[in-house]
Amino acid sequence: MNEHAPAAHHHELPDQAGLERLVGEVLETARAQGAAAAEVTASHEAGLSATVRMGDVETLEYNRDRGLAVTVYFGNRKGSASTADLSSEAVRQTVQQACAIARYTTEDACAGLADPARVARDVPDLALYHAWGLTPDAAIERALACESAARAYDPRIDNSEGASVSSHSGVTVYGNTHGFIGGYPGTQHSIACAVIGRHDDRMQRDHWFTIARDPAELEPA
Repeated sequence: MNEHAPAAHHHELPDQAGLERLVGEVLETARAQGAAAAEVTASHEAGLSATVRMGDVETLEYNRDRGLAVTVYFGNRKGSASTADLSSEAVRQTVQQACAIARYTTEDACAGLADPARVARDVPDLALYHAWGLTPDAAIERALACESAARAYDPRIDNSEGASVSSHSGVTVYGNTHGFIGGYPGTQHSIACAVIGRHDDRMQRDHWFTIARDPAELEPA
């Protein structure tokens, strides 16, 4: 089983440009509906997770999540709404909901966007995205190896709560009506295990995990 096989779809670089366009469109919609100011966050995440226990595969899960949150300001009145449906109609209704809430909330002198002078204009690359071409078979193999190593560490370890391996990637984009739209892709990879030891009539549980943005920085199991 080759964990360096071509990356599956959930390992592809997220579509940051597409989310940036969406955020820009939502800001325009908010302005068209009367908001004096607005800010929007959109995200898209995907990943793979494998869990084993006592040498057997318990779960193999794929996840793909999308979301959008919008906050509008009518003077010092604020309204927020969110959706996981990024279709045009769902996004339009979400903006409408945020505007309706803002029109009926009490004023808050502290509500509003940050001063335009504080808006970032140069967004550095923090190297947060490091893809891991982890296949389902490789994830299962790593989880089994991790659990096996933990159980073999001491003969008193006679039970396991399982081991898991996961790899997730995503992109987050933020924009506001001060003219800022920016985002960043990121990854998060992890390996974890928990086992139970027994000595006479006493039992003890402990766990271990490693987590990193770059799979090369994960500790060996």
